[in-house]
This record gives sequence, C-alpha cells and structure tokens, in this order.
Amino acid sequence: MFSGIKFTKRYEPEKIHINLARLKKNGKNYEIVVDPDNAVAFKEGKMNDIREVLSAEHIFENAKKGIFSPKMDLQSTFGTLDEEEIAEFILRKGDLQLSSKYRDEKQAEKKRRVLEIIHRNAINPQNNLPHPIIRLENAFEEAKIRIDDKRTAEDQVQDILKKLKHVLPIRIENKTLQIHLIERYAKKHYKLIHNYGKIIKENWLDDGCYLCLLEIPAGIYLDLVDDLSRKTHGGVEIKVMSSKDLNFQI
Repeated sequence: MFSGIKFTKRYEPEKIHINLARLKKNGKNYEIVVDPDNAVAFKEGKMNDIREVLSAEHIFENAKKGIFSPKMDLQSTFGTLDEEEIAEFILRKGDLQLSSKYRDEKQAEKKRRVLEIIHRNAINPQNNLPHPIIRLENAFEEAKIRIDDKRTAEDQVQDILKKLKHVLPIRIENKTLQIHLIERYAKKHYKLIHNYGKIIKENWLDDGCYLCLLEIPAGIYLDLVDDLSRKTHGGVEIKVMSSKDLNFQI
C-alpha cells in the first residue's frame, strides 16, 4: 500500500485534463493518474521512484469517472494488493495516455525551442543579421511548418530550414571574432566571452589585456557586442574575421 507517501495534490475525478498510464489485463482495465513529465522519464529509465510519478494514490478502473478497481480484481490479476507495486507494473507494461492539453503544451515548448535555435544560429543573407523571432513565427505559418512530437527540436531544425527557405532568405552561419578586452575589464569579463561560443585562440598580453579568437553562431553576434560593450563601457574591440584573417596569430 501507499503508506507514508505524501502527495502534493489530490486527484479530482471531475478534472478534465488528466494524464494516465493504462493497462488491459485479464479482460480488465487498470489505470493510474500520473505526472506526465515524470511518467515519460520513468518509461525512459531516467527515474525509478514510482512515488514521484503518481498524482493519485489509487488504481482505477476508470480514472476520469473516479471508479476504483475492485480489490478482488487487483488480487486476482496482480497477485497483490500493494498499489505501489501494481502502479509500477502498470506504468512499465501499459501505455501512457497523455492529455491533449499536455501534448499541446509540449508541442508549443518544442516550437519555441526550434525558433530559438534558428534565431541563434541563422541569419538573413541579405543583411547578415538574425531574423527577429516574430518574423520567423510568421514564416512558420506561411510555410505551414508543423512540429514533430516524436523528434527533438535539434533533430528537426535542418528539415525546417529547407521549408523556410521557400518563404524567407535564411542560412546557418558562424562568425569568427577577434576580441580585445582592455586590462581594466579583462579579468572580470573574459569568462563571459567563453560562454558565447568556442574559443579558437586566446592570449594574455603583457599589458594585462585579453585577446582571443571566438567562433559563435551568427545570430547572437549583436547580443554579444551589446553585452560586452555595456559591461566594459566601451572597453572592448570586436572585429569580424574573414577567412583570410584567420591566419592571424594572437
């Protein structure tokens, strides 16, 4: 039984949007009410405490109607009345029935992630600037782009870019920057530079200044310039390097 388990919320049968794990066994239907994110993590082996998954402490015949499974059925089907053990069996062997509300929220979250990746890594080749998020959102609608629930945001980006190119000038591009921090701000802010991208080369100069070559996604170039300029009060020089410049030794 679920002795000693504390639930953060009580299950309300009249609640419309519930997430279930469901198992049919011996002609009977068994359901548990679950936290969707934790249930997915449990099914993927990323979590092993069933108590973190459950949103209600009962085994149901019909959770939406609040009908409990008879103890006689639990005993004959599972050989036990330990609801924690039964719940774990249902989750491992059964199917997740995720609410439309949850699926919509996850799809919206994944769409935001895709938009962020494209905004960060892509530019408009006509002006070498990133497309604003709102412009990308409008292009998604125009290109009739749909987010695939079964793929990660990262895995979908290339396919989505191919569709976007029909309605928007866009390409993925990196920039390599030469950044020179004056001595006054060098030790305080050089780590900030590391957070923006990949350091290709770096050097501390005799006068205490910091010099580096940094590779970043083109879409965040203006963010970096603005961030460093504000925090160093202009005590930084940033140069976009061409391919021929990359032989420069620092």
